[in-house]
Amino acid sequence: MIKLFDLAGRDDRLRFSPYCWRTKMALLHKGLPFETIAWRFTEKDAIAPSKQIRVPTLVDGSEWIADSFPIALHLDRTHPDKPALMRGDAERAAARFVNTWCDFTLHLAMRSLLLLDVYNNAAEKDRSYFRESREKAVGQTLEQLCGDRAGSVETFVKTFAPMERTLKDERFLGGTQPNYADYALFGSLQWANAISGTTFLPPDSAGAAWFERLLDHHDGYARKAPTVRELATA
Repeated sequence: MIKLFDLAGRDDRLRFSPYCWRTKMALLHKGLPFETIAWRFTEKDAIAPSKQIRVPTLVDGSEWIADSFPIALHLDRTHPDKPALMRGDAERAAARFVNTWCDFTLHLAMRSLLLLDVYNNAAEKDRSYFRESREKAVGQTLEQLCGDRAGSVETFVKTFAPMERTLKDERFLGGTQPNYADYALFGSLQWANAISGTTFLPPDSAGAAWFERLLDHHDGYARKAPTVRELATA
C-alpha cells in the first residue's frame, strides 16, 4: 500500500498541510489505497530516504517521491489505468500554473491569516522550530505578521479574485469534473479550513460553493477530516 507522510498538529487528527491535501485528493482521484503517517516539522529523520526534509513525501513500493506536483506526475505515469489527474500536455501545463500561483501568490496572502494559528496548534516539540524559521523568513514576529486579520482577509479575497471570477462560470477548474488544478487550489483553502476553521471567503461566493463541492467529493473524505472547530469542542 502507498504510504504518505502527512503533516499533523498537536492532535494527530489535525492534518493541515495544503501540499499534503493536494496529494491526498490526488490519491483519492486515482482510486489508490493509501495510508497516512502523522509527521511533525521536526521529524526530518523519518523521511531521510527521500533526500529532502518536507512533506508530502510518498512511498510507492521502493520509490520515495517528495513534493505534491512531482507526486501527481508520478501517479499519472505509474498508474495510467486509473483516472488521470492531468489529461495531456494542456491540462498538465494549466495545473502546473495553478499549483505555482498558489505557492507563490495565494500563500503569500494567506501567511498573515494562518501562521499564528499553525503555531498555536503545532505539536509542542515543533513550536520553537516553527516560530524561529517562519519569523526569520518574514522578518517579524508571528504576532506582528498576523496582527491585522481584517486587513489580511481583504487582501486574501482580492488575491483570490481571478479564481472567484473563473469559478462563477466553471463548476471546476477541470471543467465538469475536478482535476489536479482543483486539488492544488483546494489544498490552500483546506489549509485555512483545517487550521483556522474557515476559508475566509464570503459564504455566498463562487469560491466557497466550489470548496463545498470538493469537501463532498470522494465520498466526503475532506469533509470528514477533523478541523480546529471539531477538535476544540471534542
